[in-house]
Amino acid sequence: MKPGGVFEDADYSSRIAELEARTGETNFWNDSSQAEKVLGELKVLKNRYEPWRGLRAEMEDLSVLFELSTEEKDESQCPEIESMLKDIRVRHDKQKTLELMSGEVDKNGCYFTIHSGAGGTEACDWAQMLCRMYLRWAERKGFSLEELDRLEAEGGLKSVTIKIDGSFAYGYLKGETGVHRLVRISPFDSNARRHTSFASVYVFPIIDDSIEVEIRPEDLRVDTYRSGGAGGQHVNKTDSAVRFTHLPTGIVVACQTERSQIKNRSIAMGMLKARLYEHLRQEKEKDNERFAQEKKDISWGNQIRSYVFQPYTMVKDYRTKAESGNIQAVMDGDIDNFIEDYLRFAWNNAYV
Repeated sequence: MKPGGVFEDADYSSRIAELEARTGETNFWNDSSQAEKVLGELKVLKNRYEPWRGLRAEMEDLSVLFELSTEEKDESQCPEIESMLKDIRVRHDKQKTLELMSGEVDKNGCYFTIHSGAGGTEACDWAQMLCRMYLRWAERKGFSLEELDRLEAEGGLKSVTIKIDGSFAYGYLKGETGVHRLVRISPFDSNARRHTSFASVYVFPIIDDSIEVEIRPEDLRVDTYRSGGAGGQHVNKTDSAVRFTHLPTGIVVACQTERSQIKNRSIAMGMLKARLYEHLRQEKEKDNERFAQEKKDISWGNQIRSYVFQPYTMVKDYRTKAESGNIQAVMDGDIDNFIEDYLRFAWNNAYV
């Protein structure tokens, strides 16, 4: 794909032809792991190429229909032409958004972590509101969700980590990493004063076996503890929850979703590898801004987006300048415009 997100036939068709030729080789299945990777890449490319080819064919048919109706002065075709054009435009915009997600792991699922920040009970409530917003958005996309770790606090959440699995989940959500600011009349304040609260979001990709991340045993501290919350007597009476700390980077991950410590260790290790991959990738590119964002104070001056409930209603992204006055729709998960504006913003800035 060329800079600017412009679809190019040759970019896809030549690679698809190359991969299809490999699947026809007599020794293709000798290495089943490599064969699965080839078939996986082929599926992803076809899923991106064939819709474009279909849209092009439909536009050519629509152009012919328009010319015929114009020559014959047949206005009865206008409603059908307008309907077809509207449908093509919607699918075109969806495909164009996918073209903006061409990174190595953009097509993968992701781990999604929210931490409450400055603001006490208010911030914990805000973290819970943000969690609900993203869960609503993910459900609309048809993504699968699995809560891996939760730390509750008075009024809401201190922190939560959720696994979001689905095609391009990481690509869509990677721009949500940062500090999110809330301004509202506090429901916890008897004097009904306006409060400002903060929460941080951090998104990192689920990585597959094709990406190797080395973790030395001596670099790892392992803590086990009793899980909290629902799960029955076994969960609460045994040290089934696991926390890994990677000493060289200070990265910490935890999992308490399973009753078995072995399963929790496996999930936590996958999360740690994903965090390390993201950290090392950004170091290699000498672009640590997103990673550093989580390390900043979760407070005033570091936010990427503000959600204002009073004295007016407005959601504003400080990077893209995207805005929405429908605060209720946003909190119900209608955030596609913010996500897509960021993808275009990031793409354009990558080629400045």
